[in-house]
Amino acid sequence: MNATTNSAQIRVAKRSPAYWRVTIDNPPLNVMGPPMVVQFHALIDALEADENVKVVVFDSAVDGYFLNHSDFEARIEDLTSLPAGPTGLPQWPDFLVRLTRVPVVSIALIRGRATGNGSELTLACDMSFASREKAIISQWEVGVGLVAGGGPMARLPQLIGRNRALEVLLSSEDIGGDQAEAYGYVNRALPDAELDAFVEALAARIARFDKWAIANTKRLVNTTLPPDVELGAGWDACLASIARPAAQRSFKALFALGFHKPGDVEDRLGYYIGQLER
Repeated sequence: MNATTNSAQIRVAKRSPAYWRVTIDNPPLNVMGPPMVVQFHALIDALEADENVKVVVFDSAVDGYFLNHSDFEARIEDLTSLPAGPTGLPQWPDFLVRLTRVPVVSIALIRGRATGNGSELTLACDMSFASREKAIISQWEVGVGLVAGGGPMARLPQLIGRNRALEVLLSSEDIGGDQAEAYGYVNRALPDAELDAFVEALAARIARFDKWAIANTKRLVNTTLPPDVELGAGWDACLASIARPAAQRSFKALFALGFHKPGDVEDRLGYYIGQLER
């Protein structure tokens, strides 16, 4: 399943001038390769340029996956050769930083796996709401000898505390909706049957409010954000970790088990990472 360049992997639906819905749609696993990174980058350019948009909701069209890990069958050069964004950071951390700072309310509607990149998108959003039955959040990278590249080391301690952040990052375990809510990883976990209506009502409500008040409230809350350089350091450590022998051995073992294909390894990645021989 190599990354493709000829299809839209994220789709934008403008419910109104003030309310956009962004749907991630790269079946069968919603992995994130260089083409999706480029499309996220175009999205943030559009959000920053539009004076009318007030709310953006991220959801998924792929059953079982909100946003998954990176496409490890894509060429790393296709990612590292992308030009830096306006922040000076590479395009994925640039997108995440700008999403957190754009004067638009961003909401993650999490149904299915938010693994690695999906967790990082969740952390960059202003609010996140998870399916109690179907959401799984994971920063799985340490379990295969990697360092996460999208800034969870900088963001998680501020959100859930240092000790819980270390538990999430170092255990590389799958976290269900209820535990994510209890830790403060997401705003709320709701019954799956109620999730869509709740997020829709909240987004529509905020979209009716004054943008100046929204933007300035968010700007003042954002004084607590970690500096951009911390996300850049995580990205550099991630790229350096990919070529390490320990990481390559882990990936070889995971691919042999069925990683990167629909099936039990992707569905229960935390379990299989815990079973790898070191």
